[in-house]
Amino acid sequence: MILTDPKWEKLEGGYRIPYDPRPVLSKLASGIEVGDGWEELWNELHHQGDVGEASYAAVTALVDLYSNDRQPDWNLFSLSAIVEIERHRKGNPPLPQWLSEDYQRAWRKLAALALAALRVDEIDSDTLQSALAVVAIARGDLRLGAMINHLDSSELDEILEQYLGWQELYVERAS
Repeated sequence: MILTDPKWEKLEGGYRIPYDPRPVLSKLASGIEVGDGWEELWNELHHQGDVGEASYAAVTALVDLYSNDRQPDWNLFSLSAIVEIERHRKGNPPLPQWLSEDYQRAWRKLAALALAALRVDEIDSDTLQSALAVVAIARGDLRLGAMINHLDSSELDEILEQYLGWQELYVERAS
């Protein structure tokens, strides 16, 4: 979907009210107030499990933005994963036919970006986790992708301890 398309003005975000993410996308593209931009996108495109057509369209624009030699970070991967996960939740709107081809193309590009990020020697844990979630989702495993994307480190520690006896059986070693 091209950014000049008038459809942007009528698309609904996570609050089920019209939300046009193009001004924030422009800020991200110019590198201005990037942290605030991501915070706004997180707040407006996803709300308590709700997403809208603006969420789907924003994923296509974000992937295009970060496909142009920009270093993607965890926000791109995690927000895109959340949108795709919640797209399947009952009550959220289906992917519109007019956006379907662009959205599927964006997800193919996003998977390639995630795999490229995983090849980097030094990757922060948030980017690692969200890139792995994207790869799982892109490979068709929505449940695994959702689990990876939603777990925080304390929940992961709890699971490892409960199912593998992590604290008792394993010793943390310096690399």
